[in-house]
Amino acid sequence: MKARSASFHTIRLVPGQKLRESLAAWAQTHAIDAAAITTCVGSLKKAAIRYANSNAATITEGKYEIVSLTGTLSRHGIHLHISLSDGDGKTTGGHLMDGCEIYTTAEIVLAELEGVVFRRLPDAGTGYLELNVEKKS
Repeated sequence: MKARSASFHTIRLVPGQKLRESLAAWAQTHAIDAAAITTCVGSLKKAAIRYANSNAATITEGKYEIVSLTGTLSRHGIHLHISLSDGDGKTTGGHLMDGCEIYTTAEIVLAELEGVVFRRLPDAGTGYLELNVEKKS
């Protein structure tokens, strides 16, 4: 499915805000049907990441730089992955879960895709809610 065009939005989250929850709420508030993260820089003081082949989030507290945030979001669902580095430069990453708390800032640029709708639908093969792209009517 091809998007007709894209509009860009910039969001800045401040200390104490929750990363995933804030992005999901922003998509709801602005009636976003399809968007992708184009860039994100910032830091966390609390991280909640679900690592590959794990069922639960691993929660850690410390000072982390956001070195990557990628994924899709809409008011119909969200799927994001994050990479973080600690004070020694050790990097970890995985599925972004609720509970990540901003330390100093998160500066995020989103591309809103026109003409398509992202929905998350059950997939019998994976057992997860997977991306379904529909033409916007």
